[in-house]
Amino acid sequence: MATESKMYLNDYMNKDVEKNATRKGFGEGLVEAGKADPNVVALCADLTESVQVHLFREAFPDRFFEVGIAEQNLVAVASGLASQGKMPFAASYAAFNPGRNWEQIKTTVCLNNQPVKIIGGHAGLYTGPDGATHQMLEDIALMRVLPNMIVISPVDNIEAKKATLAIAKEKTPCYLRLSRAAVPVATTEETSFAIGKAYVFEPGTDITICSTGPLTYQALLAAEMLFKDGIDAEIIHVPTIKPLDAMTIVKSAQKTGAVLTVEEAQITGGLGGAIAEMLGENQPTPMRRMGMKDRFGESGEGEELIAHFGLDAKHIVNNAHALLASIGKQ
Repeated sequence: MATESKMYLNDYMNKDVEKNATRKGFGEGLVEAGKADPNVVALCADLTESVQVHLFREAFPDRFFEVGIAEQNLVAVASGLASQGKMPFAASYAAFNPGRNWEQIKTTVCLNNQPVKIIGGHAGLYTGPDGATHQMLEDIALMRVLPNMIVISPVDNIEAKKATLAIAKEKTPCYLRLSRAAVPVATTEETSFAIGKAYVFEPGTDITICSTGPLTYQALLAAEMLFKDGIDAEIIHVPTIKPLDAMTIVKSAQKTGAVLTVEEAQITGGLGGAIAEMLGENQPTPMRRMGMKDRFGESGEGEELIAHFGLDAKHIVNNAHALLASIGKQ
């Protein structure tokens, strides 16, 4: 465990750590992107305030399009705008976008390699009381499988803003996964972010813990707890799930010899699946995958659900111990 952060992290151990929804950072970033590029436009499907696109609508009313509750049309219109030189951000709940309109994303966006930005709000377990119908847990798998698609899941609102500005410059399709609930702010304005890069938030030698989205905060807490147990965990934050930063993850796996993945999504096709596939071909390594295991979510507050499904810091510690014990490192 490093005594000081190499990545300019926030004081995440502070019990009063600031919390914000990642959607907040997206909304702010979209306005900045609009100021920087007059071709940036935004579309929404009757959820403008919920996904924070209202900020863009207020700043650029003539560059905002409300398509109503018609998610397939949302993507088709966005693709048409992209074909005419615009940089469209198409936003809705992830349960509908990509949940309802995946075929349109495939055929009108990805097949034509149009630079449409699919914004999936209210994704994952932090959707909370909305329950299983709206807790989109399959979106990473759905979007990762599409040719030409970039897939990003930021840890907090600060990184979400950076990711929004970054994808606004990409000439290919992108998917940005956002949370509904306020989650701890783990990074700062100085923390690095670039598409396709994973980051060692805490260096270690005994086990590699790869996480994405808001659960990176839980992984950081788990590293502190493991250190007290005499285990030096390396925490790798993986905001870009596709393209995956294989070099950073393989280098860590070679050093530690054990990999644990953590996500609030289906492990089949999610971050855990992506890393297992990559390591299987490049650096076979004992590993465990933490996340949703072939089941749907439930209604409850976000933090309650993270604990209920065994994805909080305490359960990460338990899984790390179990993995290390299974390979004789304890």
